Amino acid sequence: MMILVTGGSGSGKSAFAEDCVLACGEGRRIYIATMYPYDEESRKRVRRHREMRAGKGFETIECYTDLPAVKVPAGSTVLLECMSNLAANEMFRPEGAHENAESEILKGIALLREQAANLVVVTNEIFSECCIYQGETEAYRSCLGKVNQALAEMADQAVEVVYGIPVYLKKGGAVHEKPVEQL
Repeated sequence: MMILVTGGSGSGKSAFAEDCVLACGEGRRIYIATMYPYDEESRKRVRRHREMRAGKGFETIECYTDLPAVKVPAGSTVLLECMSNLAANEMFRPEGAHENAESEILKGIALLREQAANLVVVTNEIFSECCIYQGETEAYRSCLGKVNQALAEMADQAVEVVYGIPVYLKKGGAVHEKPVEQL
């Protein structure tokens, strides 16, 4: 089962994604963290997300680039957060895949799907803005857009979280067939 969770900043997508993982039942829970802690604000976000996961049985793997190299236990449930960070890291970090970011990310997702029983991927909805970007920012938006489209195609479910409310864009499989408050 693969679930793609998207939403704007502060939408509740992280909490929803964690609920999806918990709804998958007992078993090993792996959290793949992609945010590179480059300043105090990013370190605060990392701490907040760690606090959210506390006591939920997650093992954390930090992966800023090279997702294809990540190995997870067979049959585990994996939460990858966040595709937006991973795409930026692959494009702009010195050790990233740069122009091959899209293909490397999708290769990594395919390998995770082979290893894990369940995969929940969080990404950001950054495409509703009316601004026109150029250069590296537009290249990033284009890459993330292509990756998100491919992930939605691969996923059994695609959910946008708006104000904490899940809006199903694609529905299949068994996880989260009932409203979140019933979990």
